[in-house]
Amino acid sequence: MFNEKKLHEQKLRFAELEQMLGDQTVISDATQYQKIAKEYAGLTTVIEAFNEYLRVQAQLKESQVILADKSADQEWKELAAADAEDLRRKSEDLVKTIDELTTVKKKESNKDLIFEIRAGTGGEEASLFAADLCRMYMKYAERNGWSVEMIDSAASDAKGFKEVIFSVSGAGAEKHLKWESGAHRVQRVPTTEASGRIHTSAATVAVMTEPDEVDVQINPSDLKIDVFRSSGPGGQSVNTTDSAVRITHLPTGTVVVCQDERSQLKNKAKAMRVLRARIMDKIMSEQTAKQTEERRLKVGTGDRSDKIRTYNFPDRRVTDHRIGFTSHQLQSILNGDLDELTQALIKADEEDAMKE
Repeated sequence: MFNEKKLHEQKLRFAELEQMLGDQTVISDATQYQKIAKEYAGLTTVIEAFNEYLRVQAQLKESQVILADKSADQEWKELAAADAEDLRRKSEDLVKTIDELTTVKKKESNKDLIFEIRAGTGGEEASLFAADLCRMYMKYAERNGWSVEMIDSAASDAKGFKEVIFSVSGAGAEKHLKWESGAHRVQRVPTTEASGRIHTSAATVAVMTEPDEVDVQINPSDLKIDVFRSSGPGGQSVNTTDSAVRITHLPTGTVVVCQDERSQLKNKAKAMRVLRARIMDKIMSEQTAKQTEERRLKVGTGDRSDKIRTYNFPDRRVTDHRIGFTSHQLQSILNGDLDELTQALIKADEEDAMKE
């Protein structure tokens, strides 16, 4: 059963946020407005369900008053009894809905995500596959109305990606995309293969929730910041100014390089976002490793060593090895139609949670 006192507090906060969204001072500050709007949107569904629950409870009390009234007409009591039964069923359904919503809120921080995709074994073919994965996630984000921002990339000579980093933001993005961390394998005939022999290549994906600055506080004295000229494929310079930024977090040895922007300040800001995400991901991974029992899906660990999925072109098959799920809609999946896969993973995770 949900915590009614806490929901009353959230209801007050919801009303406060609603007023703030109409405040001209807030509207004129894009950053503050976006932050408040995001919090408001995150509360909307559960508060609407809670309001409906309160309404049903008030009606149920009215029916119970009639049933307790000895002077009330018998026909009127029969109607009240029927209403009370209907209202009890509605109340039970609403309790389940609110429990689910509040459980999801605990499990899903609804934060933005940062994706890191790196070409693995397979040379240039692996870099092309990394580009395919990048396109797949971006198409899926577009289908769902989520925002995508490119943070950094390192192109290969074959016009693929040695590495690409981007963010995805929007309601539901974490719920559907947090499963993607791990090694992705592709089996296909490379365009450079004259004999038609099938090659196996791989790319690794890390999905990290993007923490707020207050979630991961970084001491400036712990940072070593270097600037240099950004470079393209083959190492050639693509900028005449020192706009690329390398940030090293000395306590953890975490290094982030960002060179996509022509502005040094913009590259530094993006690099700090990735640095916070990597540090938070490291903390979360260490916490998971300490647990005595690990979930079958290992959701959120960001472990790139686990082979999680194979994309087989000859059979037009995609297999997720964690749950033994296979789809023969390979081209649709690579074009961003991931719903079949994500729904299967969500269902498997829910079944695991019930077993625990």
